[in-house]
Amino acid sequence: MLTVYGEGRGFRVVWLLEELGLAYRLRPVDLLAAEKDCDFLAINPAGFIPALQDGETIMVESIAILEYLLARHGSASLAVAPDDPAFASYLQFLHLGEAGLAGPMNAVIVGRQLAPEAERDVRVTCWARETFESRLGLVIRRLADCPYLAGDRFTAADISVSYALLLGMRTGNYVPGSIERDYLTRTTTRPAYARAMESCQATKAWATRSPGL
Repeated sequence: MLTVYGEGRGFRVVWLLEELGLAYRLRPVDLLAAEKDCDFLAINPAGFIPALQDGETIMVESIAILEYLLARHGSASLAVAPDDPAFASYLQFLHLGEAGLAGPMNAVIVGRQLAPEAERDVRVTCWARETFESRLGLVIRRLADCPYLAGDRFTAADISVSYALLLGMRTGNYVPGSIERDYLTRTTTRPAYARAMESCQATKAWATRSPGL
């Protein structure tokens, strides 16, 4: 049985598992709990989510987990083969969803909403926002020509980037244009996305009270 520890970016993992039709267990993790979650820390001593346990194998980092699942348990339908002309775009946007979008958005969220008043909107926060916007430009340019980031079909790259865009929207730090909104309608109306939302009740509750999709 595959076990996913934590929601947050763990939603990417659950969404992929639902797309693949693989059985899994979602184990909630409360990083803000006063009492340490010793069972979780035994899985990931670094104390961040998500983590994946597959038998004796433990993986962390959501994009690495997506690649692992596709290689070990997945099908070709949600990945792109190296000899496919779309492989470079697929790989680029799979990683850009975290490194170029969700990662910088984390810094924006902390800098705008969680930092003490005197420390908000400092240079690093502005830099993170500029980084998000510049990488978003690559997404918009690609989607102007293709319905999905790897071309004509939905792949794990779309899970990666859709999560990042939703993170920005739901924290009130990003307003999508028409191209991104149409794209998110395509990705979030998939049955597997709906099943993932039902599995991730904390994410569903957060989305319900947040702006955006």
